[in-house]
Amino acid sequence: MNNTVQIIGSILLALVPVSIWGLIFFRKHSESKSLTVITFALGALAVFPILLYKFIWQFFPWMNAFKMADYYRTDIIGFSNAIVLPLSVVITFMIVGIIEELMKLISVKMSDDEGIKDIDDSIELFIIAALGFSFTENILYFYNIWITQGADNLLLPFLFRSSFSTFAHLLFSGVLGYYYGIAHFAKPVLQEEIRKNRRHWTVVLHRLFSFRKVKLFHEECLLEGLLISIGLHAIFNIFLEMNLTFMIVPFLVGGYITLTYLLEKKENHKNYGKLMDKSKEEI
Repeated sequence: MNNTVQIIGSILLALVPVSIWGLIFFRKHSESKSLTVITFALGALAVFPILLYKFIWQFFPWMNAFKMADYYRTDIIGFSNAIVLPLSVVITFMIVGIIEELMKLISVKMSDDEGIKDIDDSIELFIIAALGFSFTENILYFYNIWITQGADNLLLPFLFRSSFSTFAHLLFSGVLGYYYGIAHFAKPVLQEEIRKNRRHWTVVLHRLFSFRKVKLFHEECLLEGLLISIGLHAIFNIFLEMNLTFMIVPFLVGGYITLTYLLEKKENHKNYGKLMDKSKEEI
C-alpha cells in the first residue's frame, strides 16, 4: 500500500490528543475498561455513517440536507457594523451539530445505556464517545493534509485540532451527557424536585393534558441537552468560519471550567441506579 506511512502516521498523531485529554479527565474518574473500549470504539465508528451519508449525495442529491442552507445565502445576520454572518452559515453549522451530537448519543445508547448508575457516569460515557469520534475525525484530517499538502504542513493543524477541536467535541458531548443523565434518571430526580416543593412546569402540563410527568420531564431534559450541545457546536464552528480565533480560547476555557464543575458536582455522583432498583411506583 503506497500510503501506509501516512495512514500509520495519522493514527499515531490522532492518538496523542486522545491520550492527553483522556488522562486529564479520567485520572480521577474511571469507568470499567470493557465499557470504555466499547464506547470509544462506537464513538470512533460513528463518523462512518456520516461519511456514507455524504457519499450518497452524488447519487441522491435531494438527500443533501445542507442544500437547504443555500436558499439563505443572501440573508445576513449583523452583530455589529464590523461583523456580519450569512444565515446559511448558521443553518449549515446547526445541521453539522445535530448530526454529530446525535451520532455520539447513539454511541452511548448502544454501548451500555443501562450501566449508567449516576449522572457522572453519563457525562463520562459521552466524553469517551466524543474521544472516539474525535480520534477518527483527526485521522481523516491528518491523512488528507499529509497526502495533499505534505508532512511539512501538519504541525499547525495538529496543534489546533489537539488543543481546541478535540476538547470542543468533549465539551459538547459532556454537556449533553449531563442532561442525558438527568433524563435517564428522570423519575428519582423529579421525585426530589417535588419533595423540595419546586414548582416544575411539567407538573402543570401534566394536570392540563394528563401527560405522565416522568416521561415529559425526560423528554424536556433530553431536548434541552441536545439544543445546548448543538448550539455550542454551532457557535464554535462559527467562530472558526468568521476567523474570530480570539473568541475560541475564552469559549473553551469557560467550557473546561463548566465540564470540570459538572464532573465534580456532588449531586451528580448520587447513585440513582440503586434508587430505581428499589422503587417501582410511578409518580
